[in-house]
Formats: sequence, structure tokens, C-alpha cells
Amino acid sequence: MGTPRWLNEDEMRAWLAFVTLGTELDRRLDAQLKRDSGLSHLQYLILARLSAAPERALRMTELADMLSSTKSGLTYQVEQLEKAGLVCRRACAYDTRGVLAVLTDDGKRRLEEAAPGHVAAVRELFIDVLTPEQLTAIADGLGEVSRRLGVPVR
Repeated sequence: MGTPRWLNEDEMRAWLAFVTLGTELDRRLDAQLKRDSGLSHLQYLILARLSAAPERALRMTELADMLSSTKSGLTYQVEQLEKAGLVCRRACAYDTRGVLAVLTDDGKRRLEEAAPGHVAAVRELFIDVLTPEQLTAIADGLGEVSRRLGVPVR
């Protein structure tokens, strides 16, 4: 293993900013969504991913991978969305072991109602605070981290 390469001051500043702000942004976006639409941030992301998918449906395992969620955590969230009539589950026609999560019409309406407030919060808390050059640098840098980890950013 050898001698550790400790983080210098700039590296530590970048790391701590990333970790702290990622958590804080998620917390604030979660609060905004719960207040305005009764959805958690993860539930909003589930509805958004399903809305963008062909036939508004994705295999549960694919959805869990997209959201970097555990299968059990995703199953719980989808169950809550299903109870609210926003998502339904059905057997996957092309994989007998697979289960699809499907966005319902009510789910699409709820997403459309929640989206303007969510986008406004994302702009206020993140996008509009940064210059176009800073946004490009963040996207490029995190894209490299994503490639290193093998986690596609979609």
C-alpha cells in the first residue's frame, strides 16, 4: 500500500465542499419537494426517470442502478408511490424474473405539478450561483469521476 498521499489544502477544500454540499443540496431539495408536492427527492427522481423511459416503464433493477439505490430501498419507495396511485408494477414481458415500475397518468400529472418548483429550487441553490465556466468545470470533473467509477450520469 505504501505511504498515503494525503490531501493538500486545495484537494481537502474540494473534497469537503463536495461531500458537505451534496448532502445539504439533497436535504434542501427533499424539504422543498415534500413541502410543495408531498414527494421525497428520491420519489421525484423515480417519477422523472419513469417519465423519460420508453412506455414510461423501467425494470426495477435498472431503476435502482440509475438512482444508485439499493433494490430494497427502491422497492419501498415504489411501494409508497404505488399506494398513492402514482406508479404501478407489472411483470416484465421480456424477462420472466423482472418486474417493471410503470408511471401512471396520475404519476405523470404529479410530476408535472412538482417539476416547476423543483427546477426553481435547483436553479436557486445550484445552477444560478455558478458561472457558465464553473458549471462546465463541475460537469467535466464529475464526468471524469463518473467514468472512473463506472457509473454513467444520465
